[in-house]
Formats: sequence, structure tokens, C-alpha cells
Amino acid sequence: MGKNYRTILFDLDGTLADSGAGIIKCVKYAFDKMGLEYPDEAVLKKFLGPPLMYSFTNLCGMPEEQAWKAFHLYRERYCDMDCCVTENSLFEGIYDVLEQLNGAGKRIALATTKPENTADRIITYFDVKKFFTAVCGAANDGSRGVKAEVIKDALERCGETALEQVLMIGDRFYDIEGAKAVGIDSAGVLYGGTDREELEKAGADYIVSEPNDIVKIILK
Repeated sequence: MGKNYRTILFDLDGTLADSGAGIIKCVKYAFDKMGLEYPDEAVLKKFLGPPLMYSFTNLCGMPEEQAWKAFHLYRERYCDMDCCVTENSLFEGIYDVLEQLNGAGKRIALATTKPENTADRIITYFDVKKFFTAVCGAANDGSRGVKAEVIKDALERCGETALEQVLMIGDRFYDIEGAKAVGIDSAGVLYGGTDREELEKAGADYIVSEPNDIVKIILK
């Protein structure tokens, strides 16, 4: 049983939305355009969650200049071709989770390192923006590219100063580490495909298997 949290922050990819197939296609698109061989499937799956520049540099070993080129090519397909919504879907049960939390008076915010305007398009498309007090993501100029920065921005926009009243929900180590850096609790989700070991190692306060388990943590 969890605490009576007041403000709930959600990651997007792998937590609210199943965007894995679309993300991998966009990574491959970037590699094709650059004339490079794809990373293996295990590496491609790790692109879900962390910021793109982190993935291109740390997972693929690209120098910064090459990584920025891959970054912009990825965005070319993902954003300009509307793949951010057409190759995406809400996880089953997520709408009900958001509806229940909203109905219980919880403040809900999106905290993603995806570009904020893209994140806004996605939750608008799936008709869940109405549940969110704030939609926070990376800025177009590259600022707020670190998860902890996005979380701090979300707390400021929600007017939340009591860190013990906040829970960050995400699917990757990056979400958990960002929450710890700010000083808030975190819940890691498994239904997006992340290994339990990754979330345990990162120090998640809770680990849930299904979307409805989120409600059980927050609503006593």
C-alpha cells in the first residue's frame, strides 16, 4: 500500500503509450539515411525511454556531431510524418487509471524528455489531455533534456512544493534516477517491456505489473 500522494507525474513512452514499434522504425530510418548498419534488436529496444541524444551517444557510440545528425533525421520521420500518433497507442487500462486519479482529485502532470509540443499532440490525440494539470517535456532549443529538469519543471507548473506528496511513474531507469535526483518517490512499470532488474537496480520505490496496480498504490 502506498502513501496518499497528491501530485502524480507520468512518463509517456512505455508508461502511458506503447510507442515502441514507431520509435524503432524512426531509429532505423535515421541509420538508413546515414548509410549505417542498424544496432542489434537488444540495443534498439533500449531507445524506449531515455533522451535520443543519450541513446545515440551511449548506446551506439556516436560522436556528438554524428548523434545530432541522427537525432534530426529521427525527428524528421517521427514528427514531420505524424508517426508520433499513427504508430502509437495507449496501453490498455491507462485511460481508466487517469480517469480514476483525476476523479479522486489528484493533480496529474506529464513529465517526459520527448519534445513538449510532440507530447502535447500525442495526449491530445488520445483524448487524455483533459486529465493533466501540466504537460512538461524537452524544449525545442534542447533545454530540459534531462529527466530531473523536466520533473522540476512539472512540479513548478503544478505549484507543488511538498516533495513527499509526489510520485513519479515511469518505465525506465532514467525515470527512477530522475525522481531520486529531485527527491521524490518513484514507481517503475513492467508492462512496457522493461526488465524488473533494471528498475530494482535504479531504486524504484514500487514496481507494478499492470496499469491498474498504479491506482492501488495511490488510492488507499
